Amino acid sequence: MQRQKWFTPYLLLFPGIAWVFVFALWPFMNTVVLAFTNARPLQTPDFVGLQNFRDLLGDDRFYYALTTSFVYVIVCVPLLTFLPLLLALLVQHRIPGIGFFRTTFYFPVIASAVVVAIVWEFLFSSTGTINEALKFFGMADRPIEFLSDRWLLIGCSIGLTVWKGLGYYMVVYLAALGNVGKELHEAAALDGAGKWRRFWSVTVPGVRGPMLLVAVLICVSAMRIFTELYVLSNGSGGPGGHAMSIVMMIRDIGKGLDGRVGYASAISLVLFVLTLVPLAIVGVSSNRDLISDALAARRTRRLVKAQQKAGHQ
Repeated sequence: MQRQKWFTPYLLLFPGIAWVFVFALWPFMNTVVLAFTNARPLQTPDFVGLQNFRDLLGDDRFYYALTTSFVYVIVCVPLLTFLPLLLALLVQHRIPGIGFFRTTFYFPVIASAVVVAIVWEFLFSSTGTINEALKFFGMADRPIEFLSDRWLLIGCSIGLTVWKGLGYYMVVYLAALGNVGKELHEAAALDGAGKWRRFWSVTVPGVRGPMLLVAVLICVSAMRIFTELYVLSNGSGGPGGHAMSIVMMIRDIGKGLDGRVGYASAISLVLFVLTLVPLAIVGVSSNRDLISDALAARRTRRLVKAQQKAGHQ
C-alpha cells in the first residue's frame, strides 16, 4: 500500500482554513482595528483611540437601537422557547395527515425573509388586510398605523419573527423529544400525575439541554435582527428611527462614500460583546460540574501548599 505524503492532511485542511481566515477571521480583525480609527471610504484612517466609544455613549440613536434589541430579546426568547415545544408535542404523534401539518408549520422557515416581510407589510399597512377587516367589522373608525408607530412596528416585527421561527425550533424539539423515554411518562401517569404535571416534571427536564441551546440561539438572533424591521419600516427604522435595530444602525452609519466606517465598526464590536453574554451563560451552565470540580481541585492544591509551607516553617 502506498504511503501518503506528510503534507497530505495539511493540503486537505488548507481550503477550509483559508475560507475561515479570509471570510471570518480577517474581517473580524479588520473591524476591531477600524473601531479605533476615524475610517471613511476612500480616505486614510487616523487612530483616534476610544473616541468612537465615547461618541457612542452620547448617541441617542444607539440607546434607541439598544432598547429595540433588548425588547426583541425579552419577548422573543420566552415565546420561541416554549411555543415550538408545545407545537412539537402536538405534531409528534403519528396520526393520519400529521405530515401535512408538520410541513405547513415548517413552510415559513424555508420562505424568504424578505418576501414574508413584504407580505406582512401588506397585511399591516394603513390600507392592508388587517385594517380593512377591522373597518368592515366596525372595530375601528380609522386605520391603525401599525407601521408608523414605534412600538406597534416593533410588535409587528416580533410577530413576524416568532411566526417564521416556530417551525425551525419545532424540528429541534421533535428531535429532542425522541430521547425522552416513554417509560418516564408511564411511571408518572401511574403515580397519578396529570398532563401538565408530566409536562413540567418529565418533558421539560428531558429537553432542558436543547431548550437552553434554543434560548441562546434566539437571543443571539434577536440581538442581530435586521430584515424584518428594515422591510416593514422601508429602511427608515420607524418614526425618527426610534425602532431601528443595532444592525440597522450599523448599516445606516457605515453606508455610502460619507459613511463613518470607524464608528460603525465600534458599534459592531459592542454588538459582538453583547452576543457573547448568552454564549458565555450557556457555556457555564453546560459545564457547571467541570467548573465546580476544577475550582475544588484548585482550592485543594492551595490548601496542600499552605500546609506544606506551614510544616517547613
